[in-house]
Amino acid sequence: MDHYPQNVYEKSELNPYVIMRSKKTPLIFSLFATILCSCTEKLLIGDNKNKHFQMKYIFRVSLVVVAIATISCNDKNTHNNSKRIALVDDYSERIDSLIAATQPHFFNGVILITKDQDIVYKRAYGYSDFDHKKRIALEDKFRIFSNSKQITAVLILKEVENGTIDLHQPIRDYLPDFKPAWADAVTVHQLLNMSSGVTALEEPLAFAPGTGFHYSNPAYGVLGKIIENVTGEKYADVANALFVELGMKNTYAYEFGISDAGLISGHWISDDDLRRATFEEYNFTEGSWEEFLPGGGIISNAYDLNLWDKALHNGGILKAETYRLMITSNVMDTTDIDKGLKYGYGVNINENGPIKYIGHRGRGMGFVNIKFYVPHKKLDVIVLENVYRDHEDPRVVYHFETKIRDIILSSHLVK
Repeated sequence: MDHYPQNVYEKSELNPYVIMRSKKTPLIFSLFATILCSCTEKLLIGDNKNKHFQMKYIFRVSLVVVAIATISCNDKNTHNNSKRIALVDDYSERIDSLIAATQPHFFNGVILITKDQDIVYKRAYGYSDFDHKKRIALEDKFRIFSNSKQITAVLILKEVENGTIDLHQPIRDYLPDFKPAWADAVTVHQLLNMSSGVTALEEPLAFAPGTGFHYSNPAYGVLGKIIENVTGEKYADVANALFVELGMKNTYAYEFGISDAGLISGHWISDDDLRRATFEEYNFTEGSWEEFLPGGGIISNAYDLNLWDKALHNGGILKAETYRLMITSNVMDTTDIDKGLKYGYGVNINENGPIKYIGHRGRGMGFVNIKFYVPHKKLDVIVLENVYRDHEDPRVVYHFETKIRDIILSSHLVK
């Protein structure tokens, strides 16, 4: 198979977290040496009468300069020592080695990791266009699929802040003409955290609302309808207005029939066969796409998603009390590799160990992704692939995403 994108990647610049410099100390010692030499020169050419005074002068100046230099060195060393553990790069080589592997399939995509305001790792590895061997880039736009759900959740919560939605009211209050009988029993809150029991619009609920967990794209389609009804605008327009407000210039709600040259293609890989996935093969109609859009139809790139995460988790979009509603949950996710995590409003919440993180996965149309945020370290991890291993085991589909997550969560970045 000749598709493997070996040795095709954009390397990150020098990592600010593994470079330590000390410029102040040499300057101080240089100053000390200059003063000492100058004074010594005066001593040597002066008369004997003044030499005793000059020696006392040199001694006193030397003490002052040495004291300043010592304090500066101690301050610098204390600062460096306090940060040294956090600055250890024990993850880059491990990720590089991982994505260079070709089993159970090869990696093709981008990785962006930031801590505070610094990029600590970035890679663009492989191709956006395999036919023309066009290298993939961090600026490329991907379909992010289920990572769209947290965007829809935020749009709902902004309406909660506006006073137009009550999370614990039945959805019938916002969709009076909605046909399913369960609209009188299911609340907005239950749609958001996957406890509604909704499997399909025309089907009965899988369980009584609020008593179980069922991952549901249709539930988020209903949330999109609620957003449209309370705002009087199309879902896409409401979402796009928020992206503009946040400066996310490469992010938008994909609308049926509209093309974008900057959106790269997803690919399916099965055994030795690699083929491009097309939107047309999914047989969406305009109506069915509008229902899917709130749960999986957002387009974005790594840099914009990083902007989103920083804003979302640091008070840049929601009020603190509203944000807490989003990331607080007692609903347990029961799906495959996320089993045991809690499900909030469009996000998974890991509280099973010493490191809390908030994130989500997504896949479809030849794309696979994961992104997560570690709040107490202001650490953001984004992995976007445009090659999807067609396999029934999600551990194979998300092989690189989960391995990268494991590497980061065991690294000094979270210590």
